[in-house]
Amino acid sequence: MDKKELINSGKVKSVFTTDNPDEVIIEFRDDMTAGDGARKEVMDNKGAYNAVISAKIFKVLEENGVATQFVDLPEPNVMIAKKLEMIPIEVIVRNIATGSLVRKYPIEEGTKLDPPLVQMDYKDDEYHDPMLNRSLIRALDIATDEEVDILIEKALKINEVLTKFFADAGIILVDYKVEFGKDKDGNILLGDEISPDGCRLWDSETLEMLDKELFREGKDNEVMAAYIEVYNRVIPDDEKVI
Repeated sequence: MDKKELINSGKVKSVFTTDNPDEVIIEFRDDMTAGDGARKEVMDNKGAYNAVISAKIFKVLEENGVATQFVDLPEPNVMIAKKLEMIPIEVIVRNIATGSLVRKYPIEEGTKLDPPLVQMDYKDDEYHDPMLNRSLIRALDIATDEEVDILIEKALKINEVLTKFFADAGIILVDYKVEFGKDKDGNILLGDEISPDGCRLWDSETLEMLDKELFREGKDNEVMAAYIEVYNRVIPDDEKVI
């Protein structure tokens, strides 16, 4: 399927139209960013590792009843996906307290959050992704109360599936963000990606980081080794393409 017109070029992915008006091509680039794009580097094959990991996760979620926009992965860094009208809300699920949660609130680092904490942020770099509540969501007119309930329900189902998926690979799913959109029929589907870019992943035994947090901390030389480690653990040998 040939790429046609560029729809959007984000910090790490580019989205193109295709011959099928109901599908798009998502190209995962090798860019690595932090601080709302203030810091940027290029890392070999980073896009491909994220795309393959995301595709695997989307397939696992589909098998467990979570509808996604994923259609196919014709190349390691290229995903064919259903065209969605994205909802500008990042849904963040936290299983262990760390990061901004412990910086902003009196919660001790490493506290297990049971039940998981669900947070919603407004996806807009200009405003630095501020936290939302239902009143703000209504005021911004970006989702109805019923749609917010659906987002939370789906995010928690994803958490249930992926916590086990990563645990089976010797990885703790600390927290992660997901984004959703509406297809042509108005159905809310999981979109974007789920990869080490948007998850905090810790080794189950050593608690070493296996995600983008390494880049945020300036450990650039360790980032790709961590991404490759995640890839090797969650992608079976007969499905490896990189």
